[in-house]
Amino acid sequence: MRADILNSQVVSLSNDTIAIRDKSDEKVILLFDVLTGKALGEGKPLTHKLEVVDIALDQCGPSTERKIALVDKNRDLYLTSVRHLGREPKICKIGSMVHSMAWNDAANILELLPKTLYIKDGSDFSRAPHILNYVGTKVTLRQGDGSLVYSSVPPYPALLHTYSTSARWEDALRLCRFAKDKSLWACLAGMAVANRELTTAEMAYAAIGELPRVQYINFIKEQPSKESSLAHMLLFSGQVQEAEATLLQAGLIYQAIQVNIDLFNWERALELAVKHKTHVDTVLAYREKFLQKCGRKETNKRFLQYAEGVEVDWEKIQAKIEMELSKEREKAANASVRSSVASRR
Repeated sequence: MRADILNSQVVSLSNDTIAIRDKSDEKVILLFDVLTGKALGEGKPLTHKLEVVDIALDQCGPSTERKIALVDKNRDLYLTSVRHLGREPKICKIGSMVHSMAWNDAANILELLPKTLYIKDGSDFSRAPHILNYVGTKVTLRQGDGSLVYSSVPPYPALLHTYSTSARWEDALRLCRFAKDKSLWACLAGMAVANRELTTAEMAYAAIGELPRVQYINFIKEQPSKESSLAHMLLFSGQVQEAEATLLQAGLIYQAIQVNIDLFNWERALELAVKHKTHVDTVLAYREKFLQKCGRKETNKRFLQYAEGVEVDWEKIQAKIEMELSKEREKAANASVRSSVASRR
């Protein structure tokens, strides 16, 4: 370890994790547990597609939810989880033309999606200022000439994080109504979804005019079973594989197939149908309907192979789908009755 190559842009520390950019390969970030010194991520480092110029670990919350932000040489900002079990980490781009970044000391606040941004005029700063820290509501920056300047941000986002972590959703809603700030409502929507607080999420999305998301939340609420609701919550958060796994584990094979059909994952939908020997005709029917709308003919050899021996009858398919949904409703009702009896005991 050479101390002369270490600086705040290539090393980041939280109370449970340390991240270091690899000197020999600047696309690689090494992650270690602070207490044990062991490498995280099953011993595999985090590898980005481009050279990384700046890294920062978030400073709050449990270690299982630890996140790292990184800026690459194109000045794009990415966010990913530090701890991921049995799967590749999902690295999400959340900003571009980023020259400096810092996490808040008491709430995991960073630049997020467009509707959650708080934008402040930077004309008072000199060229290429660098963010030193973000404590409370005060941001400290070092200008190109070495002098320090200070800027402040509203206290509401940090307070909203406090309410979210303690599940004080009514207080969070009151705060957003008081502040009358759409970026705050957008933050609340994201926090509520992450905590599966559907009613709060619905109100927050409605406040920022995201009506399709409001409709999808109502669709989630109408699901006949807890497993289906959870799966669609995972889909809502972009976790497709986890959603499918939840449905398959619960024995909801048709629902898992239908999720893939809805996402136009045709190959996977057919694979599940063939594997479980059910709803092959359903997949073929929806595929045929999709191709007709697009004005195209089937060219996939696998679909052509199964289409030869399967008759597509929409009446039978609809009846079969309704039977599957009826079974799910009945199973959920029985589970609810058993739960009620157990609670009385």
